[in-house]
Amino acid sequence: MKPLAILGGTFDPVHIGHLCVAWEASELLDAEVRLMPARVPPHRPLPVATVEQRVAMLRAALTDQDRLGLDLRELERAGPSYTVDTLSELRAEQGDRPLVLLVGADAFAGLTTWHRWERLFELAHLGVFARPGFQSSLPAALEAAVSGRLADTDGNWRNHPAGRVLQLEVTPLEISATRVRHLLASGRSPRYLLPGRMFDMPGLLAAYRPDPE
Repeated sequence: MKPLAILGGTFDPVHIGHLCVAWEASELLDAEVRLMPARVPPHRPLPVATVEQRVAMLRAALTDQDRLGLDLRELERAGPSYTVDTLSELRAEQGDRPLVLLVGADAFAGLTTWHRWERLFELAHLGVFARPGFQSSLPAALEAAVSGRLADTDGNWRNHPAGRVLQLEVTPLEISATRVRHLLASGRSPRYLLPGRMFDMPGLLAAYRPDPE
């Protein structure tokens, strides 16, 4: 059974940096990868776009390929979108199938601020990818938790449902949703920062564009 990897986020909007990471992780891990938008992100401001707008953008971005999928369970659940709750649901559904939570190095460095963070290692492997320009040491509690868990992507981690930390070498793209929103709000076009299909649907990016006078 192929592993199942999850890439969470607000995707406000989804951009090619998200898609590149998800695609390369799928290849590196030989895994099914699902993008999972959060309703109420615990560590970020609420999204600018509505739930419906973000889902429409994600569906447009994921057309014409069969490697990446979409999981809407966090949008359908009330309250903060805690990752530990999502992984608990997936573990109950998937049995002993290997699960991988995909996170950037910056998010991983802040893992101890997550809700019930130590439980994450019991529910999934963590696939950590480098973020351009980010370097940081891990807090002592996280260093201790990671000790003995590091594994190579071509190792035997697939024989375990959870508990390993995988360092993923992916193409570094310094793109942020904040920058995309800024460009759109100033009346400019982020043409090559977003999937081309998103520009083919009138109104899809309306949430970020300046109001007409």
